[in-house]
Amino acid sequence: MQWKTYARLLAAAVAVVVLTGCATQAPFDYTAYKASRPKSILVLPPLNNTPEVNAPYSVLAQATFPLAESGYYVLPVTLVTEAFRENGMTQPAEMHGTSTEKLRQIFGADAALYVSIKSYGTSFQVINSVTVVTADAKLIDLKTGKQLWVGSASASSEEGQNNQQPGGLAGLLISAIVKQVIASTSDQSHRIAGMTANRLMSAGQKNGLLYGPRSPNYGKD
Repeated sequence: MQWKTYARLLAAAVAVVVLTGCATQAPFDYTAYKASRPKSILVLPPLNNTPEVNAPYSVLAQATFPLAESGYYVLPVTLVTEAFRENGMTQPAEMHGTSTEKLRQIFGADAALYVSIKSYGTSFQVINSVTVVTADAKLIDLKTGKQLWVGSASASSEEGQNNQQPGGLAGLLISAIVKQVIASTSDQSHRIAGMTANRLMSAGQKNGLLYGPRSPNYGKD
């Protein structure tokens, strides 16, 4: 009886895992996106939910390239920021709170990309240091106000690293010192932010953005 009980519990646990996996891997509904098919995108200055003041500038500076490579015309971020200032808005929260009708009136774009930064920077530990950048985004149709797409991406300095360091504890300590020196003397967060921006804003990924009209893959996704 005991083994049968264990078997039933194991089967139930496996079922939960399978159902959870299926739920997280569910395909995104692109119905509204394909009906809208925006040609131009306005990238709003990101909301910064981290203590790092450079986070929004770093992510924003690297947002244009992946979107342009995906086939969209992206309004120049410097001109967008200046236009907001001329309209009395200097904080991202104010910009994100502007009505879609007003944004379309000012910029004339088809859609706006709202980005929110969840984590940005390096955390130092006794024998390690890790730089992580995480951001969420949603694409909104400026004509109708409908949400076309929503996504999230993250990148870490630990990616591709071999965690099996030679030399035991001494090797780990040396590796930690080297990592901390590199993180302290270089803007590693900016590089990781570029990886995050590419993952979040590049078309052709599972549940990612669709290709824009300037891409040879337009309409094939």
